[in-house]
Amino acid sequence: MSDTQYDFDAIVVGAGPAGVSAALTMARSGLNVALLERGEYPGAKNVQGAVLYSQMLHEIVPEFWKDPQAAIERPIVEQRTCITTADSWITVGYKSLKFLEGVPNCYTIIRVRFDQWYAAKAEAAGATLLTGVTVREVLKTQDGKIFGVKTSEGDELKAPVVIACDGVNSLLAQKAGFRGELRPSEVALGAKEVLALDPGKIEDRFSLEHGQGATMELFGGITEGMLGYAFIYTNKDSLSLGVGCKLTDYQRKGIRPSDHLERVKRHPALRKLLEGAKTLEYSSHLIPEGGMKSMPPLAADGFLVAGDAAQMINPAYREGSNLAMTSGKLAGETVVEAKTKGDFSKASLEAYVRKIKGSYIWPDMEEVKDLEESVERSPGFLEFYPKLACELAHMRFSADGKPKKEHMWKAFRLARERGLVRIARDLWPLRKVAI
Repeated sequence: MSDTQYDFDAIVVGAGPAGVSAALTMARSGLNVALLERGEYPGAKNVQGAVLYSQMLHEIVPEFWKDPQAAIERPIVEQRTCITTADSWITVGYKSLKFLEGVPNCYTIIRVRFDQWYAAKAEAAGATLLTGVTVREVLKTQDGKIFGVKTSEGDELKAPVVIACDGVNSLLAQKAGFRGELRPSEVALGAKEVLALDPGKIEDRFSLEHGQGATMELFGGITEGMLGYAFIYTNKDSLSLGVGCKLTDYQRKGIRPSDHLERVKRHPALRKLLEGAKTLEYSSHLIPEGGMKSMPPLAADGFLVAGDAAQMINPAYREGSNLAMTSGKLAGETVVEAKTKGDFSKASLEAYVRKIKGSYIWPDMEEVKDLEESVERSPGFLEFYPKLACELAHMRFSADGKPKKEHMWKAFRLARERGLVRIARDLWPLRKVAI
């Protein structure tokens, strides 16, 4: 393809966190970059909770939180986890002003606003943002090297490298032959509402100082035996409320995520927090769940995959956008190096894989790769343990006139119902996410 007339040095498909990170990194190094987005504007097709971890963005846009135009909501000072049954819940949380020191740990964001702000950074660095563009095909040579894309309008855009950042159900990765259609077991289905609420009420209900934020994730009974969780995140003048469970579980139960979300709203752990809040918007979306076991090849001749398109997510720690930004940045750096060498072969672009393995992404994903399967292999796991935890807590805090020794024996009998060996086997895989 040495005689090919290229339109760009690189084409990035998808203007989410991964795609913009890649485009911004390359544009700053002087590359002529096209950033393609199928939505009317960046963020129009994206849905996320959303919590943004700061360190990874800070490495790309230093001290972004000081930008008066930065599309961020509240810095998070408290993170809560709730284990629920139908009428009870145990809350474990951590609150600290240390989260605000130096590089703040994380912020809540609203993707439709954040993505536009972030894409504008790439444009300011020289990237060409093209919106309303749907990519239908990859352009390949006879020997399989990718050298561009073809849009649904029939336009051909050519570049020596294409980076797929087009989300969980990456059409580009499929067209490139990297993988087939995702199976229901490899994705979760999420539903989310943004609920308007007065900032003062948000701060009062979550015990926050002015401008501070909190997150809350709920597991157990609230997901009705399905693998997943519900969440509530505080924005400046709204709450993001959502639920996400494995698609196979929704199919098995015959439950629609929208109906599930309505039931979540009525749970006693959330009712008072949501009282008087008005729904502004509703959305649903697929979430990658396969992780490392569903990860496609990351590099080929003229082709890289990053972010959700590469199944880069750590559900045990509620992390996705940070992995997307880091992988996009590393993909961009790899392309800059390839441009310097004039070599966009698979051998050259494999440097991206080495960068991923040398970052936190690979070890973190590897650490939790078997976690969900371990839970799914143990029938009743998601019903038994939340119930056990809440019943043990009820006994611990009850003064009913009976000797405490009787409470201890009752607790022991509850545990024996499942079997002590089975409990040990159930809980052993969780040691990896216990810290």
